[in-house]
Amino acid sequence: MKAIITSAGLGTRMKHVTSIIPKALLPLFKKEGNSIVTEPMIDLIMDYLEAVNIQDFCIVVGAHGRVLLEHLYDRGATFVVQKEPKGFGDAVLRAERFANSSPVFVHADDGLLVGGYSAGVKLFENKNADGVVFVRRVPNPSRYGIATLKPLGTFMDHAYYEVTNAEEKPKEPKSDYALIAAYVFSSKIFEALKSVSIVSGELELTYGIQKLIEGDGKVYAIEIGKNEKWLNVGDPASYLDSLQYSYANL
Repeated sequence: MKAIITSAGLGTRMKHVTSIIPKALLPLFKKEGNSIVTEPMIDLIMDYLEAVNIQDFCIVVGAHGRVLLEHLYDRGATFVVQKEPKGFGDAVLRAERFANSSPVFVHADDGLLVGGYSAGVKLFENKNADGVVFVRRVPNPSRYGIATLKPLGTFMDHAYYEVTNAEEKPKEPKSDYALIAAYVFSSKIFEALKSVSIVSGELELTYGIQKLIEGDGKVYAIEIGKNEKWLNVGDPASYLDSLQYSYANL
C-alpha cells in the first residue's frame, strides 16, 4: 500500500502564517525520550502511516511545493504538482501514476488521527474493500463531507458501517457522521473521480466516494473511538485545540 498526502491548498483563516509556510509544517507537541519537542504535521502524519507499514509516499503540492520538497528531501517522498487549486479529488487524481494500481492511503496534510489507522487498514484488507473512510459525529454536519451509514457491528474495538451515501457539505444533511480527511482506497477511486461531471467548482473527493458507491463498490466506515481524536490545524481555533491536546496527552 502507498500513501497520497495532499498539500496543494493555501491557508484561508490561517493565511498570516500559511501564506509563508504550508499548514503541513505547523508543529504539534510530541515526546521524544525524556524531552518534549515539536514536530511538523507532515512528519507526524508520515510517522503514523509508517507505523501501519506504509513506506511509499507521494506529496501533492501547490504553491508551497519547494518548501516541502526541501523539508522532506531526506524522507525520499515523490512529489506531484497541482498547478491550480481544483479540489481534494483533483489533487488525488494528480497522483494516479504514482499509485500504479496499488491501494492507497489518502490523507490531507492539515490533520492527524490519533489512533485508528491500523483498524482502517485491516478492515480494508479483511473486507477486500474498495474504500474505507474514517468518521466522527459532529454538531454541525453541513460544514463537512457527510456519510450515511448502515451499522454492521464492531471491528478491532471500533464501530464499523457500510457507507450508503456520501455528500459534500449538504444543506440538509442525512446524518451527523462527518468524513475525516483520511481514507483507504483501491485503485477504483481514480476511475470514480474521472467519471464525476463538474459544471462549476472543485472536484471533491466526496464525489468520487459517491461514484464508488453508485458503481456497487464496497465502501465501509470506521468510527473513531472515545480515546481517539482528529487533530486539525486548518484554522486558529482548531490549531489551538490540537496544540493543547498534543501537549496534555504526551
